[in-house]
Amino acid sequence: MTSAPLAARLTRVAGPLFFPVTAYGPDGGLGLDAFRAHVRGGVDAGAAAVFACCGTGEFHALDPEEYRRCVAAAVEETAGRVPVVAGAGYGTALATRYARIAEEEGADGLLAMPPYLVVADQEGLVRHYTELTAATSLETIVYQRDNALFTPATVVALARNEKIVGLKDGHGDLDLMQRTVSTVRRELPGREFLYFNGLPTAELTGLAYRGLGITLYSSAVFAFAPDIALAFHRALTTGDDATAVRLLDGFFVPLVELRNLGRGYAVSLVKAGVRLAGLDVGEVRPPLREPRADHLKALAELVEHGRTLLPAGEDA
Repeated sequence: MTSAPLAARLTRVAGPLFFPVTAYGPDGGLGLDAFRAHVRGGVDAGAAAVFACCGTGEFHALDPEEYRRCVAAAVEETAGRVPVVAGAGYGTALATRYARIAEEEGADGLLAMPPYLVVADQEGLVRHYTELTAATSLETIVYQRDNALFTPATVVALARNEKIVGLKDGHGDLDLMQRTVSTVRRELPGREFLYFNGLPTAELTGLAYRGLGITLYSSAVFAFAPDIALAFHRALTTGDDATAVRLLDGFFVPLVELRNLGRGYAVSLVKAGVRLAGLDVGEVRPPLREPRADHLKALAELVEHGRTLLPAGEDA
């Protein structure tokens, strides 16, 4: 953990937000050496933050002790160079337990994932996140998706909580996001509240979210092709739309089409990509499954093609 507030460190970033996969060994247990190498490589490549044990990191598949060891390893490997944000989810009791573990191991903040299974009303969701944030001193980003969808008024209520510093949107309703941003701005003038594009393969909607003023995003591609992810991030943030469109049409759109061929590919295809890049992080745990062989071949060919689209001097 560093002394600088998480929100301040994420307000303006020079690289993508890195969501490392969780590595497993041949016996199915944690592969901490590979995980450490993965985190270290991402930070060295230019990640702006490490989001450990979140969706791409198979939070759902980790027991509390495994979670503790992964968060501790991520904190140690980043060594304060970038913030470490740890996932926390399930029902309120378990979410607060994971949050306390993350704080004990030195994380800089939390990504609060949707509560398990329950479809709650807005009042119940506010109560859930209020209790979660009260459990630690950590700043928290709330993840909107699936059964945790918020009205603009609810986001205002969440933003009144000083420990809740941002909203990660994995829902993708741009009309709702514009109304949310506008309502928070109107109701809480001067409040520095962060918004993140958290859709799978967020680069695909990067130009659209940029139009809303939302430039922070999670990059799954950074986990296995950081050069391509960084090239797109530079293009998006500098207004080089020609490069952004070239990468969208030639790499990111085909990647999304490949990702959509299998359930759970938003995680298992990314993990396969890390292995293709030369780091043995093992396979995904059930109930996820590995991608088909022909899909792996297509992924390898797509990454190779993506590198031909990079601006001169940025190819691998």
